[in-house]
Amino acid sequence: MVDLHTHSSLSDGTLTPKELIALAKDKGLKTIALTDHDIIDGLSIARAEAKKLDIEFIDGIEFSADYKGTEIHILGYFIDTNNKRLLSFLKELDISREKRNKELLNRLNEIGLDIPYDFVKKISIDGVITKAHFAKAIAEKGYAKNIKDAFNIYLKKGKPAYITRELISYQTALDIIKEASGISSLAHPMQYNFSNSDLDICIKDLKEANLNAIECFYPTHTQKQANLLIELCEKYNLKKTAGSDFHGENRNVILGNIFLNDKIKYDILKDLKTLL
Repeated sequence: MVDLHTHSSLSDGTLTPKELIALAKDKGLKTIALTDHDIIDGLSIARAEAKKLDIEFIDGIEFSADYKGTEIHILGYFIDTNNKRLLSFLKELDISREKRNKELLNRLNEIGLDIPYDFVKKISIDGVITKAHFAKAIAEKGYAKNIKDAFNIYLKKGKPAYITRELISYQTALDIIKEASGISSLAHPMQYNFSNSDLDICIKDLKEANLNAIECFYPTHTQKQANLLIELCEKYNLKKTAGSDFHGENRNVILGNIFLNDKIKYDILKDLKTLL
């Protein structure tokens, strides 16, 4: 039993890297990948805890990227966390994110919400501040009933505090993962609302840009959707990956499980490792 798509509190999850590994042990996972958004700060902590608890650990990351005007997410596995280009790029993202967060804070204050930045930092503990942390701050200050409500009222596209962000190209994301000796996978492909023909074109383009795999098995994928993605893997000679996209309390999924509460089998990872 494995899970190749998880997030910690250093990104937009609710469990610390150490707590995430402890839960993986409790759930009986053999292997886990930590794939926080645009950050690798939790990997060393999680890796050390996994070693202590005799769990195989995979260094991962999840990049947000632009594909013809649509935001897509690309997972990177087995990345070299000391790769110079990766570290330099993540530093650039951190600077850009800090600037965007200040803009978001100003927007919230302009519409009458008293949300101090120190309060948001406290909520994020010692990780990256994301919109999820702003949403939690909004809810805790009483401006929304919960995190979902905060997004719907203030933070979603078209809402008063929505801030656009400049995305990297999918080619850049794939290049960085490859340069860091990683294996790339397109995360949750059915979330992008492509038609079947457009999804085929997207996969073809990504394959030509050195994509290695597709996340075929995912909690919200139906069997029919999974079968379609498997066909695309076969068509473009890509590997299959699987993950719960676990975020702790921020998302109602079970660690190590996909649709119909089916568990993710090790065979998926075994086949992926043939690319190493």
